[in-house]
Amino acid sequence: MRAVLIVLDGVGVGELPDAGAYGDRGSNTLVNAARAAGGLSLPNFGRMGLGNLVADTGFELAGVDMCDSPLASYGRMAQASPGKDTTTGHWEIAGIQLDQAFPTYPGGFPPEIIDAFERETGRGVLGNRPASGTQIIQELGDAHVATGKPIVYTSADSVFQIAAHEDVIPPDALYEMCRIARAILTGPHAVGRVIARPFEGSYGQFTRTIRRRDFSLVPPGPTLLDLVADAGLDVMGCGKIDDIFAMRGITLSRHVSGNDAVFDAVLSFMDEGRPGLIFANLIDFDMKWGHRNDVEGFARGLEHMDRRLPELLERLRGNDILAMCADHGNDPTTPSTDHSREYVPVLAMLPQPLQAGHAGRPIGVRTSFADLGATIAEFLGVPWRLAGESFLQQVL
Repeated sequence: MRAVLIVLDGVGVGELPDAGAYGDRGSNTLVNAARAAGGLSLPNFGRMGLGNLVADTGFELAGVDMCDSPLASYGRMAQASPGKDTTTGHWEIAGIQLDQAFPTYPGGFPPEIIDAFERETGRGVLGNRPASGTQIIQELGDAHVATGKPIVYTSADSVFQIAAHEDVIPPDALYEMCRIARAILTGPHAVGRVIARPFEGSYGQFTRTIRRRDFSLVPPGPTLLDLVADAGLDVMGCGKIDDIFAMRGITLSRHVSGNDAVFDAVLSFMDEGRPGLIFANLIDFDMKWGHRNDVEGFARGLEHMDRRLPELLERLRGNDILAMCADHGNDPTTPSTDHSREYVPVLAMLPQPLQAGHAGRPIGVRTSFADLGATIAEFLGVPWRLAGESFLQQVL
């Protein structure tokens, strides 16, 4: 038995009822991006039922028609946990529902955090404020190169980000700084992620490199990944999944960056034929396009992955399940450059539609992302004792 779970990072499908409390009214990542781009060409996602999914929300996905016999069962999932960050979303998919959101720092980090970080690293810091990562390295990159002080910043999400030029602070040294920060950021200051943001280049032309690393909190309890691994199956992480779960429950990892490289990692694990869970995060929708309000990039990125989807579908075997979802929204059409509090899409299918004309059907609106984790656990025959209720019978 094998489950392939792919998270389209940031691809939400409409504001949650409490979106106003997060400043996210009007957010609808997929629908708004399609409309702003003049429509999308997604024939393969359309065959899976993406158009049907969006139509059931009362909106239209410009350029994507409904399908009479979709390959996948389809629906939406609401986030039960507070927050709208990557860690919360992925943990909830894997069965952990949080009662309290991770802390955020709209005014920058307090002196007790910065003082401890400077003392432990032996370096002062620049920045210490919410900022766009691509902008703050242009603003402070020259001062960083001159002084050797790392650039510390945050966002609307629960993150402590450290940017450094690779010629000034090499990536391994930057990762060690992140480990120091991770050890400091505990208790009431336990942010979801500490993120290493290496960059290169010169004044006015600083650019991030591919050597980003995330240092997440360790999940507070067992997750889907632990349960699958404890059952003697492999848990194969693709992209930043190993970082998000702090390597807990992961037996094999291919830590690559970029949608194509992550997708290639999924295909390679499928070709190797190990039973268990292949868990991937397609980061570019969020990191490259959502956070930069790049509608064109977002649209073209969706179309590119659509063209690659047949490579995955043709590798499905009779004892596989494929599920695709998101972890939050990141609407590139709104003034905000941060995540948005949205429903996420879910598409889930067995190979039968490809072989026997079996059509997927609506699964409605699920009350927790954890329902997907419960569904995968039931499919793999793994006892489930975490949050969420399986909808496997609506996929079979």
